[in-house]
Amino acid sequence: MAQFTEAALRGVITGYEATKCAALQQRDAQLREFHARGWRPIDLQRVTGYSRETIRQALRPEVREAANTSRRKQPAPTVYPSYGERKPYLVAESLDELTGPTEGTVSLPKHLDWSGDATYTLDRPARLASMYRTVLNEAGSIEDLKTWLNGRVLAELWPTLWLPAKVRHLWESRFPQLAGLRTQAA
Repeated sequence: MAQFTEAALRGVITGYEATKCAALQQRDAQLREFHARGWRPIDLQRVTGYSRETIRQALRPEVREAANTSRRKQPAPTVYPSYGERKPYLVAESLDELTGPTEGTVSLPKHLDWSGDATYTLDRPARLASMYRTVLNEAGSIEDLKTWLNGRVLAELWPTLWLPAKVRHLWESRFPQLAGLRTQAA
């Protein structure tokens, strides 16, 4: 199988675009000619199957140019922010207000954990860390944080929790002692 170069592929695209542009110009010229000989736009639409807007733009090239120009006014962003950068995260006002459970088994509500395994045994360190990570990532209100997190447990888990950089930065900005705990553990 022969290797194709990027230049060859660009050549195919350029040729297609040129051919397409010439075909559209020829079609529009023929539609304008039919219109000049008495065909109404509605008749052109009925016979050709083209939309009313396509016929309108074919008969009035300045309309097509205006439509194309208005589409190009807003340049497309070259860099799209990731979901994690756009997602809003919440931070508590104080670690003392986080008075969630510290033992037993809890089931998170669906708006926090929709995975199907929303039950967490807090005596198992891996499940406890998983629950804290889920709540920190998915909390929709400060009340969610207060209900499900405990300030003392959060401080203990903080150095080992895997969190998105934005979440970690927000919490460590509000609570510098958490950042200190992470550097002590390292």
